[in-house]
Amino acid sequence: MSRAETFRLKRSEEIAKMHEAGRILGRCLEELAAMVRPGISTDDLDRAADTFIRQAGCIPGFLGYYDYPKSLCVSVNDEVVHGIPGSRVIRDGDLVSLDCGLILDGWWADSGCSVACGPATDEVQRLLDVTYQGLWRGIEAARPGNHIGDIGHAVQTYVEAQGFTVVRNYVGHGIGRNMHEPPQVPNYGQPGTGNLLKAGYVLAIEPMVNAGAPDVHVLDDGWTVVTDDGRLACYFEHTVAVTDEGPRVLTLRPSELAEGRNATVVAGGEPPRTAA
Repeated sequence: MSRAETFRLKRSEEIAKMHEAGRILGRCLEELAAMVRPGISTDDLDRAADTFIRQAGCIPGFLGYYDYPKSLCVSVNDEVVHGIPGSRVIRDGDLVSLDCGLILDGWWADSGCSVACGPATDEVQRLLDVTYQGLWRGIEAARPGNHIGDIGHAVQTYVEAQGFTVVRNYVGHGIGRNMHEPPQVPNYGQPGTGNLLKAGYVLAIEPMVNAGAPDVHVLDDGWTVVTDDGRLACYFEHTVAVTDEGPRVLTLRPSELAEGRNATVVAGGEPPRTAA
């Protein structure tokens, strides 16, 4: 998935519109995550996403995007991202990643999360925790005066210190009227490199973390990205606005709002360590 327009900073009223879209998407993902259970198919999840988005007065952004055939991406176990929903049945112990996007009044929201189906093994729980905390470390770095490289460095150093790896073939991105706008937002990098962040940047920050090696490839369907070594992969994503007060997460799920997640980040404090 790649599409871009000429980059420009977003005005406060435009960020407010994107926040409206993000709140809807956050609620959608919370409902989808709660639906993950043994016996449900990935197509069931896609239909639920499509229905929720349309009933909220939004457009399913993924459907038809570069001919993508569904409204949701569902990636299971060794699938990193872009898994196409179909007849596959979710089983107890699966690690399920949900990636969704929608458009409200011409403005995009893009977000995702991963959940365990049933009780998580120790490896799955650690991978979930580390990927989620890696996301929040990237968000914490999305401040005026920092650089794009600071975001990637924050993600990479945390993830690798925990014994996992970050995928390098796929990255986050700017977002606005289009899903993919400049700049790219890698989950690796060096501090002080890349674009200088200013208020008005809106970024989709999305760590993709592997339990094994970082190498990945695309299946014959042309979309589904899997790990080369067949080991587990995990993914979390939020749309984040860079503001003078700090990073403002536009796609928070209700459970995250209940934790006071964004207030903590704006205050510059350490994010709570509760896993999603």
